[in-house]
Amino acid sequence: MTTTSERSASSTGQKTREIDAVVVGAGFAGLYTLHKLRGLGLSVQVYEAGDGIGGTWYWNRYPGARVDVKSMYYNYSFDPELEQEWEWTEKLPPQPELLRYINHVADRFDLRKDVQLRTRVTAAVYDESAARWRITTDQGEVVSARFAIMATGCLSAPKMVEVPGIETFRGRSFHTGNWPDQEVDFSGRRVAVIGTGSSGVQVIPLVAETAEKLTVFQRTANYVLPAGNHAIDPEFQRDIKSRYREVRKANRESSFGIARPEATTGALEVSEDERNAFYRAVWEDKDSELVSMLTGYTDTLTDEAANETAAQFIRDRIAEIVTDPAVAELLQPSGLFGVKRPVLGTDYYATFNRPNVRLVDVSATPLTEVTESGLETTQESFEFDDIIYATGYDAMTGALDAVDIRGRGGAALREKWADGPVTYLGLAVAGFPNLFTITGPGSPAVLSNMLVSIEQHVDWVADAIDTMRSKGVTTMEARADAEQEWTRHVGEVGDMTLYPKVDSWYVGSNVPGKPRVMYAYIGGVGAYREKCDQVAADDYDGFTLAR
Repeated sequence: MTTTSERSASSTGQKTREIDAVVVGAGFAGLYTLHKLRGLGLSVQVYEAGDGIGGTWYWNRYPGARVDVKSMYYNYSFDPELEQEWEWTEKLPPQPELLRYINHVADRFDLRKDVQLRTRVTAAVYDESAARWRITTDQGEVVSARFAIMATGCLSAPKMVEVPGIETFRGRSFHTGNWPDQEVDFSGRRVAVIGTGSSGVQVIPLVAETAEKLTVFQRTANYVLPAGNHAIDPEFQRDIKSRYREVRKANRESSFGIARPEATTGALEVSEDERNAFYRAVWEDKDSELVSMLTGYTDTLTDEAANETAAQFIRDRIAEIVTDPAVAELLQPSGLFGVKRPVLGTDYYATFNRPNVRLVDVSATPLTEVTESGLETTQESFEFDDIIYATGYDAMTGALDAVDIRGRGGAALREKWADGPVTYLGLAVAGFPNLFTITGPGSPAVLSNMLVSIEQHVDWVADAIDTMRSKGVTTMEARADAEQEWTRHVGEVGDMTLYPKVDSWYVGSNVPGKPRVMYAYIGGVGAYREKCDQVAADDYDGFTLAR
């Protein structure tokens, strides 16, 4: 491996710093990558576009933002002392607590010295003659690195609504994925929220508490399960900490990165009373998981009739909670349950009983324009002081597409993925040596507990780099046949489920013109880990290692 050095770029005379690895992004993935590679003795530079570290939990500062995985499982497992010393306060920690945690980790392991903030990587171009990546930033820096590691996040490229006039609005505008770093007061104001995905479901109840009038613009009704959030029982926290190794192992071997009892029967194999008793227990249990209702029966995600039993149970609960039958009907999803991202919420449906809250169905009366004073639909004009865009992300590939990544022969990653992402294991791409994508498309990623998947990917990449060093290998590159076979497998496994039957960001349909494919691997976190481990054990089968 190299040490940090400088060499002259012949074309410009500009000094180009040489290091072992550039990591793009300083969220959970980027910081852990830095820690692991530094432990191998590599020189590493992390670039982060934000003013602070934290990734998702730096940008998503909107009211109500919190993770939908239990805090005891949504944290790093690599250091036993770290996991013992940090005390969580809530079942589902809010954004401020998660940001405090990741800043604590950065300080504890002295990570900040290798992180450059307020710097966006604009290009990564592979130099075949030197077998190095030339990284360019928006600050005019050029760095030469042997490894380029994209820790850019799966949900980090905010997407706006597709209507004209956004820039003309004279009031305040916010996107939940790029919220101001200070408290925003909505007291006495007329507020619009566009979108009822995860961030919309979290922000709507809190804005409704203070706004004079809140109007929610919903395109597709969402299935929202009760979050059941509460302060952590100290005894529960002590119990988990006393057997963390066992808990971590179970999560790593599970389907979604959260260990659950394996279902043994299908939803249609039991009586309606038994099914509904199970669904109600999940609905009312304040300790249930996001995936509890998805994994209770063997066929919820594969059989439409079985799925409908869970879907109808939730619709019935919405009808019980929302007092206006017309509003309740609009809030009841008509499609399949759980194959668009299921959401946890607190008082979401009850919020629509408030006199200052109105629901507008934009599937029936679409938004046509953002005006100077508000919004237009096909039937009505609205005036607002504030507009909140809870319109989600260009998921999985958006942040990668934002960087001009070019591999062998100057081939652009964007062009290679024009018909959908093609990767080997979601980790690597043929024609792009020594480029690794942490939780990239084709991996379990967003269909898992992200911390479990992040650590698995980073550990695998670090082990691969260490193996390269021990073998005297210069480059590691996915083979074209291996990535084609893996991409076909991702699609085939997806087709065995109900996921492709519904429009969602899981299949890219939330972004106009984006290829409609399965972007994440639904084969299970545990099975995927076994595959990755076997690839490594078989001398990195599917990769070409060259001197």
